[in-house]
Amino acid sequence: MDKQLKKVFIGIDVSKKTLDVACDGGVFSAQFSNDEAGYPKLIDAIGQLSPSLVVLEATGGFETAAVGAMVSAQLPVVVVNPRQARDFAKAIGLLAKTDQVDALMLARFAQAVSPQLRPFKSEETRELEAVLTRRRQLVDMVTAEQNRKLMAPARIAKEIDQHVQWLRQRIKGADTDLDTAIKSSPVWQAKADLLACVPGIGPVTMVTLLAELPELGTLDRRAICALVGVCPFNRDSGKFRGKRRIWGGRASVRATLYMATLVATRHNPVIKQFYQKLLEGGKLKKVALVACMRKLLVTLNAILKNNTTWSAIYLT
Repeated sequence: MDKQLKKVFIGIDVSKKTLDVACDGGVFSAQFSNDEAGYPKLIDAIGQLSPSLVVLEATGGFETAAVGAMVSAQLPVVVVNPRQARDFAKAIGLLAKTDQVDALMLARFAQAVSPQLRPFKSEETRELEAVLTRRRQLVDMVTAEQNRKLMAPARIAKEIDQHVQWLRQRIKGADTDLDTAIKSSPVWQAKADLLACVPGIGPVTMVTLLAELPELGTLDRRAICALVGVCPFNRDSGKFRGKRRIWGGRASVRATLYMATLVATRHNPVIKQFYQKLLEGGKLKKVALVACMRKLLVTLNAILKNNTTWSAIYLT
């Protein structure tokens, strides 16, 4: 009876070509190819174990296809932050690092931590995120080329100008692709219309929130702030009271939200008034900006959760 009730936790270490699988307790281990030929074999093998949870690390996209296949097979899969998994390995004294050791560590992590299952992004959302990521890369390349131009001789500077012009055309193409993708989805278009009505939220911020923060509007205010990384954490011990600091979260979303908040402190009357009040109260500008980021995020979360507009909340 105990064996029937015993939960099974599985860890999968992902590389470009292989998937190393291990079960908590070391009763099962195997390796499969990280391609379309290997996914059915992987699903069949772990499906026979009826796992309670399968955990993988985020590996820059190498895990996406495998996770999608397991989700389609209705297996309970969670993708976790590599830093969190590595900190867990250090905490339990597991200093060795091989593919099978990492897989076993992830299985033990699944058993000890039991990270919460989250909805897997749809193919449309993943494609939107890919275009958004590419746009961000193109913008970074434009900045890098402009910095190189400052020290370049005339002939090289001319080549840089030509390259920058080409990159800007590709950015415009990415913007068109993003706009087309949103307009083709009634659900996205409805959310985009609600977000766009908030002063300070531009097209890039709107797309970033749709693609990289699909949980917006589904979580409570504390959970969404922690997910983005704008929730301050205490650093206290005994009589010592340290400064509260934000930590973790989704860096790309936080960076975009920061720029949107800078605009909002000038053009959004609610955020502007809140920002000025914090400064007058003696808060440092950076501290005040983070507080405004949190307020703006909570507002956006409430707008999508209640399916209402910004003006309906603040202008009535």
